[in-house]
This record gives sequence, structure tokens and C-alpha cells, in this order.
Amino acid sequence: MTRGKFITLEGVDGAGKSTHLEFVADWLRRQGREVVVTREPGGTPLGEALRELLLHRDMDADTELLLMFAARQQHLAELIRPALARGAWVVSDRFTDASYAYQCGGRGIDAERIAALEAWVQRGFAPDLTLLFDVPPDVAEARRSAARTADRFEREADSFFSRVRNAYLERARAEPARIRVLDARHSIAELQIEIGHLLEGLG
Repeated sequence: MTRGKFITLEGVDGAGKSTHLEFVADWLRRQGREVVVTREPGGTPLGEALRELLLHRDMDADTELLLMFAARQQHLAELIRPALARGAWVVSDRFTDASYAYQCGGRGIDAERIAALEAWVQRGFAPDLTLLFDVPPDVAEARRSAARTADRFEREADSFFSRVRNAYLERARAEPARIRVLDARHSIAELQIEIGHLLEGLG
């Protein structure tokens, strides 16, 4: 059985990545792939319970980071690794790049501490392709304001999201083959053409 591929979508809140999640899944299904769509934090019953705490309960930054990786460990063990092993393609709304962006860039936690957790939980596992939807902070803020009731992260100041964006872009510069930056100011149609070309390259 050929191992499936793991694709993640990243970006600051308001970048519009969730809009394209189903497009990616549908594109892959049209190629005859079994597709599993998931999200972080979440993806499993335990992960979804932790998601509620993370999005709506105040907590220390280190607690936040540890809960993110606890949810990720369960996500990998219960859903991601088994799906890939049977040949399915997994598409996730966020993964570990978000921890570097939000907990390191946004909260200021040392990247080495996050890397230690990543090594422990993932043991070298990483996405095959990451689509990073990038927008200036003011555009993202306008989109967030027009959307649903804000959660704990979405209520953060613009300076927080500027740090998050910069951390994402730094990750992309360090891993350009895996993390592909998309200008999320473009129209949905333009973005989906670009996404399709990137998916074709995965084989």
C-alpha cells in the first residue's frame, strides 16, 4: 500500500485558508484519492475537547503550548498516521507551523522549546506540502471582524498577528520547498488555480 500524502493549510486568523480547505479536498477526490479532512487543535474526540479549552479558557502560554502538543499527539496516533498508512491523503487546517507562529511568534516562547516537543511528538514526521495563506494584518483584521464571534486568539491585538505573520514567513523562507506562500488578497478563483498547480506537483 502506497503511503498517502499530508497537506496542511496555514495562515493568520482571517487569511481565508478555511475557505480553500474543501477545494483542496474536492480536487484530490477528483483524482481518485481517499481524503480525510481534519483540523488543529482538534481532529479527535479528545482533541476537540482540548480545542474548546484552548479557544475559550484563559491560560498560561506554556500551558497553551503543552495542550496544543497533547492534542497533536492524539491527532497523529488516532487519525493522521493510520489514514496515511492505508493510503489516504490527509488535509489539515493547521499543524505544527501554527505552534511556531502563534506560540513562538505571537506568545514569545523560545523556538527551541517548541522544537523539543516537535521532536518528541512527531519523531521526524512533517507535512508533504504546506499552503501558507498570507495577508497583511489590516486585511486579516477586517475579515475577522466580519466573521463569527471572536475566540480567545482572534481577540488578540494587531501587533500579535503581525508577529504571527512574520513567524510564518520566516518558516516559509527556511523551508521553501514544503511551505508555499499564497497571496490571500487574490480572488478565490486565482488562488484555486495556483493551488491546483501545487497539488499537481505532489503526484
